[in-house]
Amino acid sequence: MDRKDYVIRGEEEKDYRQVEELIRESFWNVYRPGCSEHYVIHVLRDDPAFIPGLDFVMERDGAIIGQNMFMKTVINGDDGKDVPVLTMGPICITPELKRHGYGKALLDYSLEKASALGYGAVLFEGNIRFYGTCGFDYARKFGIRYHDLPEGEDDSFFLCRELIPGYLDGVTGVYQTPSGYYVDDADVEEFDKGFPKKQKLKLPGQIFG
Repeated sequence: MDRKDYVIRGEEEKDYRQVEELIRESFWNVYRPGCSEHYVIHVLRDDPAFIPGLDFVMERDGAIIGQNMFMKTVINGDDGKDVPVLTMGPICITPELKRHGYGKALLDYSLEKASALGYGAVLFEGNIRFYGTCGFDYARKFGIRYHDLPEGEDDSFFLCRELIPGYLDGVTGVYQTPSGYYVDDADVEEFDKGFPKKQKLKLPGQIFG
């Protein structure tokens, strides 16, 4: 994007509630009726795999309009060795500013910072149509399989980008999602009671019921 009407900085404790509200608005009714992502980031901040130095917010005119964060995880190599990697997200831009270049700017910045800290690769679930423009490709092309996914099932959601060229050369194995991303629906419901009430809708294209 040509303009630079934003600032990207580290998330601070004072931002937590605003970030959770932003995530809730961005993900509501997208992948399921309602959403869980605002609770996920709430618990991930206390997870040992969370990386405080790679937890970012994007501001414009003093308001937080985007966020991204990273977690440490591993590939269980077929040779019996674990390969340290990162996963990413939730990542979002406020709904009214999507498709204006802010998401790519935030992603490029945060990947640059992760690379500068010496991390070798990022794997996560996303849409290749967007993330392919930021250097991601299908993880299968790197020899990495998604945990619990039966052979032959669609894995086009599972993406990878090397931050260190050649980091995954010779590596084959199974990627593990950090356990902190798995939250209980009852806990999500209880947490969501602290936010303004919103209608849950079952919509076409949702992944989860």
